[in-house]
Amino acid sequence: MPDIDPSVQSLARAMFREFYSKHPISIDNLTKREFGFGTFDKKIAKRHIAFNNMESLNRYIEANAPAFVSSSPAFYENPSGRPMEAKGWLGSELVFDLDATDLHLECQKAHGTSWVCKNCLHEVKMEAFKLIEEFLIPDFGFSAKEIKINFSGNRGYHIIIGSDSVLQLDGAARSEISDYVTGHNLKPESFFPTIADKNARLQGPRPNDPGWGGRMARALVTALNAGEPALQSLGISRPMARKMYLNKASIVMGITTGNWDKVSIPKKDEFWRKVSESMTIKQSDSIDSNVTKNPQHLLGMADTLHGGTGLVAKSVQGISSFEKFDPMKDCIAFEKGETFVVANTKEPLIMMGKEYGPYNNKKVVLPNFVAMYLLLKGFAKLP
Repeated sequence: MPDIDPSVQSLARAMFREFYSKHPISIDNLTKREFGFGTFDKKIAKRHIAFNNMESLNRYIEANAPAFVSSSPAFYENPSGRPMEAKGWLGSELVFDLDATDLHLECQKAHGTSWVCKNCLHEVKMEAFKLIEEFLIPDFGFSAKEIKINFSGNRGYHIIIGSDSVLQLDGAARSEISDYVTGHNLKPESFFPTIADKNARLQGPRPNDPGWGGRMARALVTALNAGEPALQSLGISRPMARKMYLNKASIVMGITTGNWDKVSIPKKDEFWRKVSESMTIKQSDSIDSNVTKNPQHLLGMADTLHGGTGLVAKSVQGISSFEKFDPMKDCIAFEKGETFVVANTKEPLIMMGKEYGPYNNKKVVLPNFVAMYLLLKGFAKLP
């Protein structure tokens, strides 16, 4: 987190307080959750706090104007108890934390991880769709209605499942789910039974197979149809990608029937292991497994303000609405007013469909939502 000047903190607290006075928040199972509150220097400065009703929570937030508001995915008999064992764990929602920083995107090499560009938000959104549509619904059988999607307020999403089927899962079970989704310890031998036999035909999964095997088959067919660059993105060398693309029809037919040996590949066990590993990394880097495995972790609360951006950590109303969801339009908190700042940005900031900047230590009057975003991220200061 950047060092925020006290004058910026004072301005932000005033704006946060005004926002909360007009936008009371709500959360289910309030009395069973632990709450935490942060400053502009530390996301969770206080925790082990509980409330008896929504009115007292909203009064506390409005009075203190915290930079961050967090709540527990876990439910407790005594959520304010200390140490953790004294709380009396009752169950926990299943949470996946996706962040653009974990995707190691090319754009981040240019602008760093503190800046969030349009591509960052697009790619992490695609990872969220991938998690939901390729894992949670088909492999785990969750329905769309059971899945909540919350924008983190900065550069990612929280995917939350609170159905009865997951509440009592212990740490070991949550670790298994995390390992499956991340492809941890994924062994190609489990879906390529003849991979170690150099003289045998390479038998493999079909596109309609369940789990990771079918996922690999579908990914390769998709890459073959997309062209050589898509094949190379799977870790396949350029010459081999060219060879495979020229033989696309026969390879796709082979994969459809479970025959993955349509192209003569030297050291096929090593080759396909690298391909499977590249697919695993691509599909897993964005999952923060510590959040999934640890039910005691506090999570930024939906529809509260993010102290690092001034955006609303907004809940998305269903998967169907997620496709059109744009945080830089839909999560604006401070729609009225302007602030005079000195801004220093290398790239334009796009908010509400308009570009702002780049600015080279320029004095400029900006809409409050733009000014606060740049001030809290450390790309602007008050004159």
